[in-house]
Amino acid sequence: MAESLAKVGIHGSFEGALKYVGNPDLISRTHFARFLVETGVCADTSEVFRRFLTDGKPGFVPHRWASLRDAVHWITDAGGMAVIAHPARYKFTANEEHALFAEFKAHGGRGVEVVTGSHSAAEAVRYAEAAVEYGLAASRGSDFHSPDESHTDLGALPELPGHLTPVWEALQARIQRPA
Repeated sequence: MAESLAKVGIHGSFEGALKYVGNPDLISRTHFARFLVETGVCADTSEVFRRFLTDGKPGFVPHRWASLRDAVHWITDAGGMAVIAHPARYKFTANEEHALFAEFKAHGGRGVEVVTGSHSAAEAVRYAEAAVEYGLAASRGSDFHSPDESHTDLGALPELPGHLTPVWEALQARIQRPA
């Protein structure tokens, strides 16, 4: 990212982004975005992503994803609970989404984010139904990064539908009754 941004005249972005990182091995697009806002290159992080960090723009670096199997196993082997985050953002067809949920569950995935700042009310209903269909616990999250960067304030999301098992209850039950 830094090399690509330097080619369009934005120098020092790696060092600048590092100021926002707790662990330098986990530097991300968001850290570069914060630097570009701080230095006045862009007015806000939305502008940074639009102008520099999306496909075809200077600064874009394609994601390298772990396999679903590996990701689920890393999380569960570390004692965590693997959850599909904000599934409506993936823009899958119905068949692709079914394949994702079925494979995720087969690898030991245990939850799905039902309520999130990026889901509409209809999508929350849809993923509540998916939680029931696939026997998954449900989560809710704001994807909050900071007051200037998030679409939803902390605490502003609706509660999970009462018929779902929240991930924190499922995880607590697993801790009390080890597998």
